[in-house]
Amino acid sequence: METATIGIVDDDANIRRVLEAYLQKEGYKTIGMGSAEEGQQYLKGNTPELWVLDIMLPGMDGYDFCKEIRKNSDAPIIFISAKDEEVDKVLGLELGSDDYLTKPFSPRELVARVKRHLHRWYALKEAKNDPSVNTFYIDHLEIDIRKRLVYWRGQEVQVTNKEYQFIHLLTKNVDQAMSRESILNHVWGNDYFGSDRAVDDLVKRIRGKMKGFPLETVRGYGYRLRSDRSVEK
Repeated sequence: METATIGIVDDDANIRRVLEAYLQKEGYKTIGMGSAEEGQQYLKGNTPELWVLDIMLPGMDGYDFCKEIRKNSDAPIIFISAKDEEVDKVLGLELGSDDYLTKPFSPRELVARVKRHLHRWYALKEAKNDPSVNTFYIDHLEIDIRKRLVYWRGQEVQVTNKEYQFIHLLTKNVDQAMSRESILNHVWGNDYFGSDRAVDDLVKRIRGKMKGFPLETVRGYGYRLRSDRSVEK
């Protein structure tokens, strides 16, 4: 496996230098940038395996740059910010980030999270290329596992990485009630720090995209995907 490249975008040069030093010590390649605009230029010809983004940046902020990254990449994104409000954390996750660290934080903690997210990301890519299971069908839902595509009633549905993981998780547990805590652990990871509101927001978005999707709310507990017919091919 090639050495992963980490893109670090923070307008504080001292923070960039410290993070790069710790990550390079672990064997990673790093690219430090002081603005989202620099990041955009770098994106034109490069695809880092993971991004570390400050939210409060001069010019384009981290949220908007996250959206730019997500147009063509599912690489893990870790937000770092001096803001510690839950709404900021939830917003970051909804926009497609995978984690959120509040400043000040230990560089060792960031390194640990980088390792976890890269391990999970590489594992998902390996599963994607596993020829043993190609497509999952359940009633009007079809998931192309290798291509990570979702179809509802014959039409492709544009989904985010988190939405795909959630839908795939439900199809593997058809007719089983899944708690919000279990969903958070599977989709966001067991080190997720926010509230289970993120699950409810995810469900709301999916229901908006897939009218009639048989996702049942289990009051006070979580959700269940209902179906009488499911098959893997």
